Amino acid sequence: MSKTAILYSFNTQKTSRAAKMIIENYGKDLEEVNVEEITADKFLSFDNYIMGVPTWWDGELPNYWDEFIPDLEELKLKGKTFALYGAGDQKGYPENFVDAIGILGSVLENGGGKLVGFTKNEGYEFESSKALRGDDFCGLPLDFENQARAVKGKIKSWVEQVKKEFK
Repeated sequence: MSKTAILYSFNTQKTSRAAKMIIENYGKDLEEVNVEEITADKFLSFDNYIMGVPTWWDGELPNYWDEFIPDLEELKLKGKTFALYGAGDQKGYPENFVDAIGILGSVLENGGGKLVGFTKNEGYEFESSKALRGDDFCGLPLDFENQARAVKGKIKSWVEQVKKEFK
């Protein structure tokens, strides 16, 4: 049986809140892992990953993800499946909305990982995003500032989709 983790910083507000909603909707055992304490060995012990990656400032990864990227780039991720979610502000930072999802997604794809949980970019207003793959985001963008009322429903639908796409 495959082993699934949800990785996020336990010290965040919005990403942690979203993680709790994801866990509530997932309905299966998800191992919660604080990404600020992750090691390569611990990371590789899972088959499926739900990863919370908010976009900081002008399209940057948070420090804790940025520090783990060199390890991630060395890992063989073939056979691993990843679903990404992250917070962004489409009105405050329209030129790099949820870029961190796209940055982390590229690292995972380059390592041989498979991304699932793509979502349509309909209903968002932004200028550009590194998270776009064609017309879809390579994960779930959450905008707590401008679409707070939609977050719960988006998470519920996305979790159902991800559960079907995980092996």
